[in-house]
Amino acid sequence: MRFQKFIQLLSLFSIVFLMFVSACTDDDNEPLTGPTVTATSPVNNATNVSRNNAIEISFSTAMDPATINSSTIIVKQGTTVVPGTVAYDGITATFTPTDTFLALKEYTVTITTGAKSMTGKSFDATSETKFTTGGSSAVLAVVDLGTAANYVIVAKTAINNTSTSAITGDLGLSPAATSYITGLALTNGTGFATSGQVVGKLYAADMADPTPANLTTTISSMVTAYTDAAGRTLPDFIELGTGNIGGKTLSPGLYKWTGNVTIPSDVVISGGANDVWIFQIAGNLSMSSAKRITLSGGAQAKNIFWQVAGQATLGTTSHFEGIILSQTGITLQTGATLNGQALAQTAVILDSNVVMKK
Repeated sequence: MRFQKFIQLLSLFSIVFLMFVSACTDDDNEPLTGPTVTATSPVNNATNVSRNNAIEISFSTAMDPATINSSTIIVKQGTTVVPGTVAYDGITATFTPTDTFLALKEYTVTITTGAKSMTGKSFDATSETKFTTGGSSAVLAVVDLGTAANYVIVAKTAINNTSTSAITGDLGLSPAATSYITGLALTNGTGFATSGQVVGKLYAADMADPTPANLTTTISSMVTAYTDAAGRTLPDFIELGTGNIGGKTLSPGLYKWTGNVTIPSDVVISGGANDVWIFQIAGNLSMSSAKRITLSGGAQAKNIFWQVAGQATLGTTSHFEGIILSQTGITLQTGATLNGQALAQTAVILDSNVVMKK
């Protein structure tokens, strides 16, 4: 008898439970409560967020794409609305700012009740998260090149040229000897050489004193400058474009990539005459043929530092701006031009190039 009563109570409980579940769901088995945010990137209260970061928001259910836009996903810095575009795919919305975020600022991301699920349910309440950007609000200090600043090209193992180039500035090679400067038709002097292709002088480690000692200091300065640029902390921009920076306008700051960087289309470097750019590249730097880096707003090549752990290659007839500090080698392919300096810890390879120290 007791067992039968237990079964009856269990059946009654099951009926009540099913009625409760039915009351809490609609005909499409979706909870009657509104959708919620299940994850955000950056996470709430994140700090040191990259200034080029996009914002991702994941929802508990599929949303009506027509309601996922810049009116329902609002990003502010203080009271100022941050302009940007909103894309939606699957259950994730992505906000991409029109301009990079400011350094060391708190941003608020708000999802309003205007965001609705595919069945028309709204958020029960406004959702809000916050994050703070990293980087530095101070102007970057330039990389001190020491005596390497006196040269347009510095290399350790070789400076090789094919066809006729036009180079403005001095060239230095050490510890390799004069014979490792090829294709420039040298005329030897005392402690230096000249070339019809160079407006300046050429120095190598086997030339008369004080050239060897001067070059030892210059090579040391180049390596120190590379180490300085590579060791800068608090990057403003991390993995920008996942390494593809073609078509971008680059504002002043410290940039960091853990792999290769490519320039498949034109780039603008925009900033004032005293602004500084440092690009930390753990892999290779490759610029496609016929592409250009253009300076705007008064930006100067002498304040732009490309620290490259791998090989730096400038494609045929491309144009490059800035100082390349390469731990490996630098190759300028046929007709490429460079305003700045080529400072390599192995060789610099030239082929009918125009290179001018700025």
